[in-house]
Amino acid sequence: MTKNRWLWLSIVCCGMAGNLVSQDNVPCVDISQEKERHVVIAAGTPEVYQGHPYSVMMPDGQTVFCVWCVNHGGPAGPMARSVDGGKTWTRLDERLPEVYKTFKNCPSIYRLVNADGQEFLWVWVAQPRMPSIVSADGGETWREQKPLGFPNVMAFSTIIPENPGVRDGKYLGFYLHRAVVDCEVMDGEPRVKNACLQVMMAKTEDAGWTWSPPVVVASVPGKDPCEPCAFWSPDGKEICVLMRENRGAGGEKRRALQMFSRDHGHTWSTPVETSWELTGHRHIGTYLPDGRLFFAFRDTAPGSPTLGSFVGWVGSYEDIQKGRPGDYRVKLLHSHAGWDCGYPGVYVTKEGTVVALTYIKYDESPNKHSVVATRFRVEELDAKSQK
Repeated sequence: MTKNRWLWLSIVCCGMAGNLVSQDNVPCVDISQEKERHVVIAAGTPEVYQGHPYSVMMPDGQTVFCVWCVNHGGPAGPMARSVDGGKTWTRLDERLPEVYKTFKNCPSIYRLVNADGQEFLWVWVAQPRMPSIVSADGGETWREQKPLGFPNVMAFSTIIPENPGVRDGKYLGFYLHRAVVDCEVMDGEPRVKNACLQVMMAKTEDAGWTWSPPVVVASVPGKDPCEPCAFWSPDGKEICVLMRENRGAGGEKRRALQMFSRDHGHTWSTPVETSWELTGHRHIGTYLPDGRLFFAFRDTAPGSPTLGSFVGWVGSYEDIQKGRPGDYRVKLLHSHAGWDCGYPGVYVTKEGTVVALTYIKYDESPNKHSVVATRFRVEELDAKSQK
């Protein structure tokens, strides 16, 4: 049995113990079996594993781009576009530079706009040292850019404006790397004794073309913060970052982390644990039309009835600030492969439909992981949570 399977069994056993159940604090809605909500963007086969997607919504509220890799942390190459908010998808692989297929591990895609109003679509990938491709014509054509040269485990997990509401081309990018005790930074994911994961931040002032030297913004003794999800508070005065904690195998050490900045990322609060209800891996979220927040992630909270599956959380920004459980959780998709899922794309269409997509072992067939989306309106979840 592999190490990961032993880890999975240990977490399940912790949940069965009964004293770690936390989701009783809020309702847990289940829409995972409502298959009419599902859209398979890229189907797995017995030979092909579709993994680790990321998406971006364009300003029209209906055009979406999605990128992912083949195999777990494997080569990039696939890209798809939807022009109807994610109901149907067209593959764009042949439009991409051939070299893109040699990049590896978890591509992520962003729309960045410079001070003159020109938009660029960027895709960054982890290896070798954060290479990228860029489009200046809305995704019609793409060209390769030189790697940023940043040692990393994974490329940018989130990029946010440095000054929300201001079109100045300035953005903050967050990612993770691995370092050893003497601060030597490791490339990729080598398992090195005494190494730790750190969350990094870099800045661009020209919509992604050049970046400042990255700085460490989260390094927590005894923990491995990673996969940062950064977003602005509703009033635009504070940045919150949710982080996966990758070291603990169960119990308290399994809780996710969060930190805050009130000076545009210059200084940060000491990372603290999130609520159990927000505990998971690779948070990605969005503001809902009513002002609340929705986050999707892989559930890793011990004792959770949805442990290992693709789940969502609905609550307010203040809930996160104060460590409160929020309004409710929702099981979005069931994982048929333990906890190998949950790198999401999340967006809201112009009609107000929330779309959450992930890679997941979708059924019990011999097929490997697929990229799958589920669609819902938050009013539907609200109603279900009241029953």
